[in-house]
Order: sequence, then structure tokens, then C-alpha cells
Amino acid sequence: MTLVQLEYLVAVDTYRHFATAAEHCFVTQPTLSMQLQKLEEELGVQVFDRSRVPVRPTELGKEIIAQARVVLAESKKIQELIQNQKQELSGELRIGVIPTLAPYLMPLFITSFLEKHPQVRVVVQELLTDEIVEKLNHELLDVGLLVTPLANKSIKEVPLFYEAFVAYINPKHALAQQPFIAANQLDLDDLWVLNEGHCFRSQVLNICNRGGSSDSGGHLDYRSGSLETLKRIVETQHGLTLLPELSVLEIPEEKQKLVHPFEEPQPLREVSLVVHRSFLKKKLIEALKEEIVACIPAAIRERKREKVVEVKTF
Repeated sequence: MTLVQLEYLVAVDTYRHFATAAEHCFVTQPTLSMQLQKLEEELGVQVFDRSRVPVRPTELGKEIIAQARVVLAESKKIQELIQNQKQELSGELRIGVIPTLAPYLMPLFITSFLEKHPQVRVVVQELLTDEIVEKLNHELLDVGLLVTPLANKSIKEVPLFYEAFVAYINPKHALAQQPFIAANQLDLDDLWVLNEGHCFRSQVLNICNRGGSSDSGGHLDYRSGSLETLKRIVETQHGLTLLPELSVLEIPEEKQKLVHPFEEPQPLREVSLVVHRSFLKKKLIEALKEEIVACIPAAIRERKREKVVEVKTF
């Protein structure tokens, strides 16, 4: 049994396709298949059920693969020990970030982070929360930036800051003259929200259901995957939407009147850096955390956890 064979094993489990796994391992498919066959013969068990499409591990194979991931992670720590002795950080850092954070958070820190660590190659993917967690579990990402808590035992959460929700209201709406908004004033019939799959949608509905109407009619059926689209709809049509605080920090002056904070205590969302429990690249990820926190506006960075809106599925 070799580490290379274990890497092939994990790759097939990750991609559920021998040709794709071979491509990501930079070997030919016959080479990968032959090595896995040798491993199965040595173990005396069948790890994969090749009769199924896509290929699936057997029940015993699942346990073997889980242990293989542990062994590979531990072996990579040797390389990390050597890397940690170097003064300059280097290597690749794969980051997954949710769409309601990416356009507002990434510009705050990414340039300064790269300037401080020129030997680091950063790869960023915008993904939904479930996709980030899945990729962390399959070692396809090193770190995620998303909203917590997740209640996922495989994931370690490191809270970074607490971001307030604000209402973005059309000037002709009945609430447009109020400087502050209460949750029980919100009516779902007037609300534009993101489509299914976004944790932000779940949080918005959670806020509204604390006192607002539970009717799911009206604009609730609109399909949008972009907060910027929701802003434009509110500006040009009618109604209101809820937005994260970072998304309105640099809003043009003429549109600032559309932004209405909530009454205290404001509903907040907990933005965290998340990693797999057995994560590597600790110094690199710690440097990322420090840079993000340093670049967050002081008013947000210094805010304490109060009324965090948990992600719920409706």
C-alpha cells in the first residue's frame, strides 16, 4: 500500500469517475485503474462498485476511504512543518465564498493580502454554502467564507465579524419615511428575496417570520440569484428587500435614502472563516483571517454578537 495509491483512491471517491480522477492526478486512466486494482488485491476487498454509474464505494470501501483521507492529511503535515519554518508564505490557497459576501468582502482584503504574500496563489470560487462544505470535506477547498452557525461536526467555524441587516425600500413604499424599521413591520407580500438555495434567503424569511406576515404570495416567487438585481428592482419598481450591511457601504449618495437600519437590537449575521476539522495550511489561513479582520470597517469589526439570525430552511 502506497500514498500514491491512497491518493488515487480518494480521487475516484471525490470525482466518482475514473477518467476524471486520473486527469486530476495527472496520470492515465489505465495507470490509475491498475494501481487501484493492485490495492484492492492487497487488501482482499472491493473498494468500489464499478457496476454503478457514477462509480460508488462499497460499504467497507467508505470506511477505507475515510481512513485514507486521514492518512493523507497526516502525511501532508510533514510538508507543512517544513513550510512553517520559512519566513515567507507560499503555495496555493483555495477559497470558497458565498455570493452574498463575495462582491462586498473580497475587494476589502484581497489586494492587500496578495501584496503582503506575493508567493501565494489565491483561487476563489463563488459557491453556495452546501457546495463549500462539500468541497471542504473532499479537500477541493482549503477554506470557506460564509455565514454560520452550520451545526456541522466536520467543519470548524472561526467567527470573523457580525454584519447587520438593513432594509432597502422604494421611496413610494409606506415604510420609506421611517428612519428605522422593526421586523414586525415587514410584509412578505412587499418583499423581494433571493431564490432557493441561498442561506441569505433563509435568514431574511427568518427575520420576517418573527413578526411579519407568513403569507408566501406576492413577490416571494421571484427568482433572483443576485442582491444587485434585487436592489435594481426595488429602485425601479416597488416594494423592499433586505441586504447585508457590507453591500451598502459604498452606495451612491442619491440612493442612501433607500437604506433603513433596523431598530436595536439589530438582526445580525455571523460571518465566519470555516475549515475542515483536519485542515492544513494553518499559517496561510491564519494570515488570511488576520487580513480580513484588519480590513473590515471598525464599526463592524468591534460589534459584539447580539441577535444573530441563524440559517434555517423553510
